[in-house]
Order: sequence, then structure tokens, then C-alpha cells
Amino acid sequence: MITTVTTTTTTVITTAAAASFALIAILTLILLLIQKEIIGGIAGERARRLSRALNIAIVPLLLVFVVTVAFKVADILR
Repeated sequence: MITTVTTTTTTVITTAAAASFALIAILTLILLLIQKEIIGGIAGERARRLSRALNIAIVPLLLVFVVTVAFKVADILR
């Protein structure tokens, strides 16, 4: 009985933690994309360098977004 409760609790906590991390990553991605668009409208060398530097954070978060969507779609299709 205790093993079943512990296993269930661990599964629920792990699932909730993964969902919250995915949500944080997606919200961060949205904010960085907005910032990149705003900076993209500014002329100048510094703005161009900052726009390129934002790609360092955007690309991995974009990969997290794609994987999250893929898992959600796979879960729905099951």
C-alpha cells in the first residue's frame, strides 16, 4: 500500500514539475522573441549585436518548445 502511494505521488510531482518547467521555458521564449522584434526595429551596430546574442537563448528554448509540442501531440494520439 505504501509503495503504491509513494509511486503515485512521485509520478504526479514529476509530471507537475515537468509541466511547470515547460511553461516557464515557453513564456521565456515568447518574451525573448518579443524583445528580438523590438530590437530588430532599431538601427545600429549595438542593436544588431544584441539581436544576434538573443539567438543564443532563443534557439535552445525553441527546441524545448518543439519537443514539448511533440510530446503533447504524441500523448493525445495515444
